[in-house]
Amino acid sequence: MSETDLKSPKRYPVSVAPMMDWTDRHFRYFLRSISKHTFLYTEMVHTGAILRGDRHRFLRFHPEEFPLSLQLGGDDAVSLAECSKIGEDYGYSEINLNVGCPSDRVREGNFGACLMQTPEKVAELTAAMNSAVSVPVTVKCRIGIPGKDRPEDLYRFIECVRQAGVRRFTIHARIAILGGLSPAQNREIPPLRYEDVESIKRSFPDLLIEVNGGIKTIPEMRERLKTTDGVMIGRAAYETPYLFSKVDSIFFGEKDSPKSRREILDRMEEYVETRIVQSGTGKPHHALRAVLGLFHGEPGGKRFRRILTERMYSDYSANLLREAANELSASVLDAIPSSEENALPSFV
Repeated sequence: MSETDLKSPKRYPVSVAPMMDWTDRHFRYFLRSISKHTFLYTEMVHTGAILRGDRHRFLRFHPEEFPLSLQLGGDDAVSLAECSKIGEDYGYSEINLNVGCPSDRVREGNFGACLMQTPEKVAELTAAMNSAVSVPVTVKCRIGIPGKDRPEDLYRFIECVRQAGVRRFTIHARIAILGGLSPAQNREIPPLRYEDVESIKRSFPDLLIEVNGGIKTIPEMRERLKTTDGVMIGRAAYETPYLFSKVDSIFFGEKDSPKSRREILDRMEEYVETRIVQSGTGKPHHALRAVLGLFHGEPGGKRFRRILTERMYSDYSANLLREAANELSASVLDAIPSSEENALPSFV
């Protein structure tokens, strides 16, 4: 097997987007309680935080979080190569380069979405990263930025960066507005152009092309997987996390039954007590906030959320999750999603 074969990324039909202030190790552990196979990402970590900060704080994870990718931000090839190697040594499944974040702070640091102006630069960065590690190096980008938002601009970007050895691209199907919009607005205001991502897949059938942006339901996942290799889910992962209880059976061919919400709460209660409270390595609310959307749309769900938000910051007790769960019926707590017919074939 060649080095290229060894570094080819796997195909994951469903992944969760790297989201600042959300996809930390606590949230990833929580989501892994719901789905065993969904591909997970860290928050974006800047190279400076790894090379000059508390490295372990940013990079540590629990083995149960696998498969897991480290997303890096930066614009210096040497630093990105060094951080990629550090990430590999920590045990990450992949290293991903952020070429999609549009925030002003990121733009001022000359990384994120503004790098789409210079495909050759991104190729230089990913080539350096590839040369430093034996795990796959992947890229998350947008369909473009103002002034470079035509389909042919995206084609040129992908063609250039693939020459550096990148074999999987996750493409947010909106352009990134650099300046004038907040990151939140950049996830809403620019219109979705799924057809641009689909065109890239047709043009590069040998690459793995994933689509991100606006996908919130199982039917939407199914629809997008007709024309791309994978879907990346953003806000729905924390707004309606139990959605992922169906993902393993539908998209990964998993035969085991998913956990009930009660089982997930029991697991998280143990996690908070043993790995945060007793170890003294954080605050309970850092992990408990991951659970806030677990009962979205269910009877009693709003009361459950209110109890947690009122008490997890200053009135935490070891029984808090159980007390909040008392607002829910046993039928909600113990329900197990039925296995879906017409599941897609397993990709893992």
